[in-house]
Amino acid sequence: MDNLSEALEKLKLASTDSATDSVESCLDCLLKALANNNTEASMKIQEIGLLPLLPTLLNPQSSCTPKVANIIAELAKNEFMRSPCVEAGLIPPLIQLLNSTDQEVLLQTGRALGNICYDSHSLQAQLINMGVIPTLVKLLGIHSHNIALTEMCLIAFGNLAELESSKEQFASTNIAEELVRLFQKQSEHEKKEMIFEVLAPLAENDVIKLQLVEAGLVECLLEVVAQTVDGEREEDVTQLKTASDLMVLLLLGDESMQKLFEGGKGSVFQRVLSWIPSHNHQLQLAGALAIANFARNDGNCIHMVDTGIVQKLLELLDRHVEEGNVTVQHAALSALRNLAIPVVNKSKMLSAGVADVVLKFLQSEMPPVQFKLLGTLRMLIDTQAEAADQLGTNGKLVERLVEWCEAKDHAGVMGESNRLLSALIRHSKSKEVVKTVIQGGGVKHLVTMATSEHMIMQNEALVALGLIAALELVAAEKDFVGASLVSVLHKLLSDERSAPEIKYNSMILICAVMGSEPLHKEVQSLAFLDVVSKLRAHENKTVSHQASLTEQRLTAQS
Repeated sequence: MDNLSEALEKLKLASTDSATDSVESCLDCLLKALANNNTEASMKIQEIGLLPLLPTLLNPQSSCTPKVANIIAELAKNEFMRSPCVEAGLIPPLIQLLNSTDQEVLLQTGRALGNICYDSHSLQAQLINMGVIPTLVKLLGIHSHNIALTEMCLIAFGNLAELESSKEQFASTNIAEELVRLFQKQSEHEKKEMIFEVLAPLAENDVIKLQLVEAGLVECLLEVVAQTVDGEREEDVTQLKTASDLMVLLLLGDESMQKLFEGGKGSVFQRVLSWIPSHNHQLQLAGALAIANFARNDGNCIHMVDTGIVQKLLELLDRHVEEGNVTVQHAALSALRNLAIPVVNKSKMLSAGVADVVLKFLQSEMPPVQFKLLGTLRMLIDTQAEAADQLGTNGKLVERLVEWCEAKDHAGVMGESNRLLSALIRHSKSKEVVKTVIQGGGVKHLVTMATSEHMIMQNEALVALGLIAALELVAAEKDFVGASLVSVLHKLLSDERSAPEIKYNSMILICAVMGSEPLHKEVQSLAFLDVVSKLRAHENKTVSHQASLTEQRLTAQS
């Protein structure tokens, strides 16, 4: 350390008269000390106050510059040195050095900037604002043959790409072409993984997704899949997962997805289809997720159902009743749910036996599978009276729905269960379905659903409750009283925030329950007449008209 102290003092003096030889030897001494004991040497350098002198030594024309940048990189390995490096004003001169043509200067400068800004989003954002991204992309293109420089750029991209503010800048460069070109040249697993780590955060941006597709990334990914699908080495398994996950991510962009779908005739789409019957769970998962993404467009859904994709998904699900891979179950159900959205697909999918296969997963204890199962059935029965009747009289299904309506730890499952329960009644309009729901204890959950914060769910509940009251009032009477239905309706009508549809359907329901003596008494005790009278002046004509009718009914039966 004595040598270090001497070197530091010499460097302070030498930096003022720019004696290059003297500076070089001092820098060598500093680097040696940092290599021997980085922490102690860094503390000494900070104590003596050398950091503020370093910006003047970062001269693009000086032969000392690579060593100075190297010293800064070594110092910034220590977390306690990063803020002092920033305060010493090292970032602006380092960024200027990124315009150098000297590859050693570029490498050490990149290391220094990377270490100073490591794990600091604010400093990384500062680099982005200073235009470092286009400069680094350009460097990657010029020096792609230099392995060390390439790795430095990739590490920088990996850190910067995590920030949302970087995406726009990346999208304005040719980063997609450069990364794909670099990927195509790689044969080593570690190098491919480095590129993957940059591609994944970048591919979250829709503009960059399309650029990556146009640059040929998909073909690279398909090749990786083909090479690793039967591999048993850990690196093969990792690459297969990374490549197939990235493929699915690219399909999340509408433009990139449509480009790859190519009207259902695209070679990429056809390759993805071949993944579904694969023996490999990761490929099955990626294939099902890809279909779910392709099925975000009605035209695509109709084409896929017409060309037999449903049967492939059903065969996949059948395999996983026994094998029980939850992620594959979830993905396949997601695909079926999306495919069931267009009206023309519903009857075709019901005829193909989708509901029967989906019901095999009714005993699943996994909330993600439960959620998608419920959503798939709800989409299938929408406007399909016969299917709603058939499912609505399935006691085991209704029993499970009622159970899930109480799944307070899983709001999504609870919400979907309520919505499916309501949908079975609304789409079947069947007395038998209403009886099954009453016997299963579902009425109280529909009353609770009417108080939901989501208007669509409130409305669905009120329509279902109206049908229950119209078809089986006597059988439902006890449940209506127990769930305080009349009180709930009073609150909905009194609340100024209630939407016109909610007020309208609440009044319809009030009229429907008046045929029950205990419910009629509750209506009379809660002064509904005052609330309804005010609604006659409602700006919505339908609400106003219904208020007049309801008022007449209440007056006649008071």
